[in-house]
Amino acid sequence: MGLELKKTDHKFTYKDYCSWPDDERWELIDGVAYDMSPAPTSRHQRISMIISTNISNWLKGKECEIFSAPFDVLLPAFPLKNEGEIDTIVQPDISVICDPSKIVERGCLGTPDLIVEILSPSTSKKDLNEKFQLYEKHGVKE
Repeated sequence: MGLELKKTDHKFTYKDYCSWPDDERWELIDGVAYDMSPAPTSRHQRISMIISTNISNWLKGKECEIFSAPFDVLLPAFPLKNEGEIDTIVQPDISVICDPSKIVERGCLGTPDLIVEILSPSTSKKDLNEKFQLYEKHGVKE
């Protein structure tokens, strides 16, 4: 889970990502594809539900929305010229978006206000390194 795909040295884009089978889960970080299978454990899902429920209850009456994985977060370089050329798409365990203009048909286009990653032994290295640096670079508030 979360292992780098080593097919070629090719850098993938959102256009490539959208052409892959729907029953496979992937993330792209700077064009590098990471396999997101197998599905999370039951412990992981319990933790996700507890956190999501608490955040959802706190958000009642606010403009922000909460989404849980699988939910695509597209992190383009701005100014965005072509959505198909975005090379970073992640699926955080939990995302909170307070700007409704960022919510698009296939997920979130831009930086969520809050991201939660639940660490698992198989993904903790990537979550604590590549994804943490990515979220800092794109200005995730929390």
